[in-house]
Amino acid sequence: MSRFSVVVPAHRVQGYLRECLDSVLDQSRADLELIVVDDASPDASAAIAAECAERDPRVQLVRVPAHSGAGPARNIGADRATGSYLLFLDGDDLLLPGALESIAQALDAADDPDVLVFGHDRVDWWESVRAGGDDLAGDQLAVTVAAWNRVFRRGFWQERRLAFSDGPYEDVVPVRRAALTPGARTAVLDKACVRWRERRGGSFATSPGREHFAVIGRYEELLAAADPADRARLVPHAAAHLLAVLDDPGRIAPRDRRDFFRGAARLYRTYGPAGPAPTPGAKALATASYAAYEAQRKSRSRRTGVTRRLKEQKKKLRARAMRVAYRADLRRPLDPHLAVYGAYWNRGISCNPAAIHAKARELAPHIRGVWVVSSRHKHRVPAGVEYVVEGSRRYWQAMARATYLINNSSFPGGFTKRPGQVYLQTHHGTPLKKMGLDQRRYPAGTHGISFQKVLDHTDQWDLSLSANPHSTEVWERVYPSTAYQALEAGYPRNDVYFTAGEAEVRRIREELGVADGRTVLLYAPTHRDYQKGFLPRVDLERFVSALGPSYVVLVRAHYFYGADAGLRAHPQLVDVTGHARVEDLCLAADALVTDYSSLMFDYACLDRPIVTYAPDWQAYRMARGTYFDLLSGRPGETPGAVATTEDELAGLFRGGEWDAADAADLRKAFRARFCPYDDGGAAERVVRRLFLEGQAPRS
Repeated sequence: MSRFSVVVPAHRVQGYLRECLDSVLDQSRADLELIVVDDASPDASAAIAAECAERDPRVQLVRVPAHSGAGPARNIGADRATGSYLLFLDGDDLLLPGALESIAQALDAADDPDVLVFGHDRVDWWESVRAGGDDLAGDQLAVTVAAWNRVFRRGFWQERRLAFSDGPYEDVVPVRRAALTPGARTAVLDKACVRWRERRGGSFATSPGREHFAVIGRYEELLAAADPADRARLVPHAAAHLLAVLDDPGRIAPRDRRDFFRGAARLYRTYGPAGPAPTPGAKALATASYAAYEAQRKSRSRRTGVTRRLKEQKKKLRARAMRVAYRADLRRPLDPHLAVYGAYWNRGISCNPAAIHAKARELAPHIRGVWVVSSRHKHRVPAGVEYVVEGSRRYWQAMARATYLINNSSFPGGFTKRPGQVYLQTHHGTPLKKMGLDQRRYPAGTHGISFQKVLDHTDQWDLSLSANPHSTEVWERVYPSTAYQALEAGYPRNDVYFTAGEAEVRRIREELGVADGRTVLLYAPTHRDYQKGFLPRVDLERFVSALGPSYVVLVRAHYFYGADAGLRAHPQLVDVTGHARVEDLCLAADALVTDYSSLMFDYACLDRPIVTYAPDWQAYRMARGTYFDLLSGRPGETPGAVATTEDELAGLFRGGEWDAADAADLRKAFRARFCPYDDGGAAERVVRRLFLEGQAPRS
């Protein structure tokens, strides 16, 4: 018997169904059955399901002769199920990677509860992913009312005679009844396991009409049969749900709002408690007329609009005042001892500018270094480091008067480069993907970049730091300008790889909580322009289980995705996304596992194994373009062992190919091509060129 029976109703979902079914079949757990119920769909949904059934014996297709709706279709699937647990997934949604493994572990930890509720996220048609918004630590009646964000023990489902309703809002009754069942054992998994697709059109949730009045009838059915205690628990949540439907223009049309409100108010007044209403929503239904409710809603909307406009006006006035003061500062003389630093669009103190700043404090103490940071990241500035907040009065003063400007990206606000100012562009990686003007051929990844602004920014540079001849050639072509010179000095941020000793590595590992004797892998995938949010292309829990307890994996999501990778607690996985220094993580790691991240070029300085895991290489090349074939196996292009599937990746480590002689030969050639200037002295070379030109280097 399978652990899971996944039931998917299918009706008019041909554009989404294949991806939905693959998301189930590609799970790391194989003990499942997938039951697709074709609800007499007029499109190709049934053919897609039949194709999946032909290639995978775990799939069975059930055909319904006449369209009956998602509720009856789910009931048919539940009746056919043989698994221990039922999971109901809509045909246009996705089961996230590793979800079933996480659910199984949570079920084991809770001793096989009757219901396990888990998290979800949402993705719109622009592929923007955001959190589901449920507070799973709170009252489970407040969690999104849906069949797909929980699993039911099949025996419990049958014993309690739970079933989906016939018609819209079919999941309200069984989901609520399961939560209110006396003695039911419920557990929670605080992890997103399902991705709920928000469709632009063609779904019930985006089709306004009186069919949505059915939700009132569902709660009428529940409340009429509930005992007083359950009724008292359920009423506030029913009120919140009904008002959420009312205020959703995708469900209730303006002409139907009054009737819907009256129906919801009648329900509340019939079953609601005597005395004061327990929540603002319940109070509205208990005491307010529709006219009063609308007046309150419009008043809130007006107040919000007024507040927003006042903030916008204040911001414009402040910006105008800043521009006036900045123009005055531009007439003052430059400060020959002032240098302004920035990194990664004002995210904090890091990368090449940080290494240059540290070396300047040592070799050129007469230079006052000031960092530009955003207000959101000022807490990252270490004690003793001077900084200004972007857009502030002090920021504009510093930009107007500094002689030296050092950045690995760009300074905010459109500053005016003055004669006498020296701008060092350090960059923040070696280009594998297309950059600068080369991106014009790949518009999907440009996200509205103004290439004229790119060129205007390039014309401000005086020096362009280069880590290797490949970078020099690319920068000259994709950032064309006669204003700057190439500074082929190596990357200052890489100096630490040549100066850190065993004691430093030991200290970093201890801070990360890694025990002695463990083999440490750093998994650091890069950002993809065609993917929103951090979605690992490998089931990390399955990966470390395959490697065994002697391995620990440090997981570093790209900084675009926030401060953490959203990992579930695991003794062999350490989320280091928020760690301040990626250089420390590289020092701690015995090997790097990455895809297309420029971190591979820096890590090559350590002469430690680099494993390329590239399951979507063709998609990446098509979407962004690359300067060479990372998977070619040619010396100077491929840094070591290569895997394109999860099984291949685990096999490289189990079989030893990750650190074999042929991988070492590839790494040597890669290092020779991309690390020729890195030797531990790059920061000093840059500081002497920028601040101390003409002075002899230290002996």
